[in-house]
Amino acid sequence: MTDLDAPAASGDGSPRSVTLRDVAQLARVSFVTVSRVLNHPEKVSEQTARSVRAAIKKTGYVSNLVAGGLASQRSRLVIAVIPTFAHWPFISTLTELGHVLEVGGYQLFVCQSGYSGEIEEALLESMLKRRPDAIVLTVPLHSKAMRALLQQRQVPVVETWQLHDAPVDMQVGFDHLAVGHAMGTHMAERGYRSVGLIWSADARAQLRRKGCVAALAEAGVKVVGTQVVPVPVSVRDGRRAAAELLDARKKPDAIICSIDLLAQGVLIEAQHRRIAMPAELGIMGFGDFEIAADLEPPLTTVRVDAGKIGAVKGELCCAASIA
Repeated sequence: MTDLDAPAASGDGSPRSVTLRDVAQLARVSFVTVSRVLNHPEKVSEQTARSVRAAIKKTGYVSNLVAGGLASQRSRLVIAVIPTFAHWPFISTLTELGHVLEVGGYQLFVCQSGYSGEIEEALLESMLKRRPDAIVLTVPLHSKAMRALLQQRQVPVVETWQLHDAPVDMQVGFDHLAVGHAMGTHMAERGYRSVGLIWSADARAQLRRKGCVAALAEAGVKVVGTQVVPVPVSVRDGRRAAAELLDARKKPDAIICSIDLLAQGVLIEAQHRRIAMPAELGIMGFGDFEIAADLEPPLTTVRVDAGKIGAVKGELCCAASIA
């Protein structure tokens, strides 16, 4: 364990700047807790806050932060690439990521790729010129050439919102196939027997659809119609797709959507047609957007702990850049 009563030392014995890791270690808390004490003290107990503040004072963390950055020649920049700013969970993730990075003395730079592999590659090529200390990706990296370049440059990379078999470096996320299976299982257990699907066309959503269809088939539930919507999706897309399903000869008694935006559109169309929910039509989404609980009736959805994903990403970025 680092002796925090004396200046920390580098591998060659020379003094080094105290890091966020040292503060968290001394206070016996996590990166996230230190972030909350500095940015949202109301979220922690007074006893924990006192412990963290004492550790900051004892280590001289704040006063040493700038000097440490100059000595290491780090950019203190973390770049995050997201497909769209339109989806609330991404914003929640970025907010918590930014809080953790701020405590660690890093700046967050956010780019939008629009679900395009070509745009993503161009953005990363441009951003590498800024010599980032870490890169956060919210979709798996498309380009093999960019993967090789990042590995060659040894830039820490955190891929998030999905777990897959071949990450560039680190990953934080969940199994979309399993989530989709849970969605289908839940609706089958609620007694729905004829289900319509409204699904966005992106790869992760299609993994959820695959899991959902498998679960419905296992339960003997029929899929009576599927509407695939190009990304980025909107509430209006959900309403239009719902109209197609509800006008069909075989009408569903439930509609499962790949994301809450589409499910909100289904709810609006059902209300317009005076369909009783959930008695005549069950609706399910994904993402637990902020408005979901305030709709009438409240929307059944899958909650993703976007804030925790962001916090863990921040911890990994900080730890990787000071390793």
